[in-house]
Amino acid sequence: MKHTVKITPSMLSSDFANLQSEIEKCNAAKVELIHIDVMDGHFVPNITIGPLVVAAIRPYTDIPIDCHLMIENPDKYITDFVKAGADLISVHCEGAIHLHRTVSMIKDLGVKAGVALNPATPLSYAYEIAEFVDFILLMSVNPGFGGQNFITSFLRRCKQLRNYLDSNGLENVEIEVDGGIKKENLEIVLKVGANMIVSGSGLFSGNFAENVKDFRKIIFAQEIVTV
Repeated sequence: MKHTVKITPSMLSSDFANLQSEIEKCNAAKVELIHIDVMDGHFVPNITIGPLVVAAIRPYTDIPIDCHLMIENPDKYITDFVKAGADLISVHCEGAIHLHRTVSMIKDLGVKAGVALNPATPLSYAYEIAEFVDFILLMSVNPGFGGQNFITSFLRRCKQLRNYLDSNGLENVEIEVDGGIKKENLEIVLKVGANMIVSGSGLFSGNFAENVKDFRKIIFAQEIVTV
């Protein structure tokens, strides 16, 4: 099963002093998703934004909002993010004590559920939960800060995960990649099976619209090759 590639700007790299205009850039470029990195200063060594900011963004876009919860005790906040306007929510398997229950809670609230894995977390965690989720987020940096360099072991891990999903009747499960994605490595990331492409500085540094166009050219060329 071939999944649509979704360009997913990470708002962590946007200009927070002009967040509405940054959202309008996403609208104009017609990106497929908007990625919100939620950090609590406990699960990761940084603090970012919460449901109030998601709620503030929601009236300015119809683009689905993808909330990546890098937090402890995610069950306490999932309902708040859904009420704020999240369309997709991912939680870290390292931070969710009862992962199946957490994923079920997300889906019962009517949004898409994902599970995230840090770069050194064994893929077996993904295998055990894959049948219950809509997507799996493989981190290609250690979570906590934007602008980090891409960890190349992601490529092997993503290929293994895609092969596992396709071999076990789970072709519908999508793979999201987050961390260090730029024009220079986008092609190889697509080749190993990722289709939800989170990029922060790779899109927001320089001309956002032109960067999205460049991403789309690479995606189009790769689709021509693989179809």
